[in-house]
This record gives sequence, structure tokens and C-alpha cells, in this order.
Amino acid sequence: MVMPMCSTQQSYEAAKEILKNLRPIDDAFFREIFRNNKPLTEYVLRLFLNKPDLVVIEQETQYDLKRLLGARSLCLDVKATDSAGAKYNIEAQKAESGADPYRARYHLSSLDVEHLNAGQDFNELPITYVIFITETDIFNENKPIYRIERINIDTSKPFNDGEHILYINTSYINNTSPLGNLLHDFLCSDPNDMITPEMADRTRYFKETPKGVAYMSKIMEDFKKEAVMENAKEIALNILKEGQNIAFAANVTKLSVEIIKQLAIDNNIPYIV
Repeated sequence: MVMPMCSTQQSYEAAKEILKNLRPIDDAFFREIFRNNKPLTEYVLRLFLNKPDLVVIEQETQYDLKRLLGARSLCLDVKATDSAGAKYNIEAQKAESGADPYRARYHLSSLDVEHLNAGQDFNELPITYVIFITETDIFNENKPIYRIERINIDTSKPFNDGEHILYINTSYINNTSPLGNLLHDFLCSDPNDMITPEMADRTRYFKETPKGVAYMSKIMEDFKKEAVMENAKEIALNILKEGQNIAFAANVTKLSVEIIKQLAIDNNIPYIV
């Protein structure tokens, strides 16, 4: 006679099944792989920038920029600082729309605002990098990395303003180098298929250990709730833009009046309660 699994074991197996197809390029999983993980952040930055001596001294995931009062809010997937003071924003972008040039511009400008205090000279701005890790080759040139830099068009010389944008193409195939191996691993769901130990070990923890599976299951549940909330806010914004009152938007979206009122204020939309 086969004894049925206990409910705890059944829940564990069910959670593992849900997590099975997650990849490092997927938003929620990306954040958790890098959370409190300076060594992995340092490893990928060294490869992306070809700087084997780069040292990360600070790192944080889901970093809310604090000085954007009245502007569109921005939560960075990964924010890091190296030993030379350079600032890095690393973003996982599956959809091409998420890696739009205007988005990169906004991320860079927001980093500037975040890191220059009143009274400081402009030349005290840190060197900044915005790095979009994309699932597809959005420039269609079959290159692993696209580096965006400002130049003086009339002299063809670099502008040297300290701002850098990188697009990392994970669809690029070349498993003969550490960089190629890392790009391959971003699209892998099975840690046993990964080549980079730093990526495989972290993925295996979240997919194959009881603590990791339990933690990731809760994160996925929170992520779903967050996605539902963001969708409701988008609907509420459209309703407000059409001139409807806050009470109507709250009734349709089931959001609180306070949340919708704040949406109107943040987006400079005149509102009627």
C-alpha cells in the first residue's frame, strides 16, 4: 500500500513545480537572485564592463529613489556602488518596451538627482551606469553588449559626461567565454543546465531547498499581488484622465480613495472626489 504524502510535502512539491520554469531574466526571480548578493553583482559587472578588478562595496535590490517628489516614481532592480564611487543600476527587461531609450535617459537623470546634494558642484556627480539585461537582441546586430555613449558629433570625440548605458543581449550565443556562459544562464530555468557556478548555486537554493522554495513561493505571491495593484492603478489613471471623479475610479478598481487621490496628485491630474 502506497502511503499518501503529508500535506507539507505536497505543498513543497507543488511550490517546486510552480518555480520550475522561472529564469534569472524573469523580474521577480532576478531580484531575489541578486538580493544581498554582492559577489554575484560584482561578478556580472566585471564581465559586462570587462573590469576584472572592479569591487562592489554596496548593493541593494528594489531600491526606491527618494528624491523624485512629484515626479514619476522609480524602483531600481539592483543598485550598486563600486570602490571608486561609480553608481550602477542593473535592470532585467524582458519586453523591448522596458528597454526604451527614454527609459534609460530617465534612469540616468534620476540617479543624478539622487546623488547630488544641495551646495555640491556639478563635477561632483558620480560616474553612473544604467545596464539593461534584455531577453532579445533589441538592436538586431548579434552582439553580446551594446554600449551607448555621448559624443561630440562635430569632433567625433567623447563628451565625457560620466554617464553610460549598456544593453546586455542574453540571446547572444557563445558558450566559449565566461560572458557567453553568463548570458546563456540568464535564460536557463534548470540550475543543472547552467554553466556559471555563481548563478547555478543561487538558482538551486531557491528551487531545490525547503527554505529557498518557501521564501520564493511567498515572493511570487507578493509579486502577483503587486502586479494586480499596478494594473488597477493604471486603470484608475485612465479613468481620471477621462475626467471621471475619484469615487467612480475607486468603485471600478476597488482601490482606496486615498490611493487614487495620491495617483492624481503624482500625475498632476485635476480631480473631483
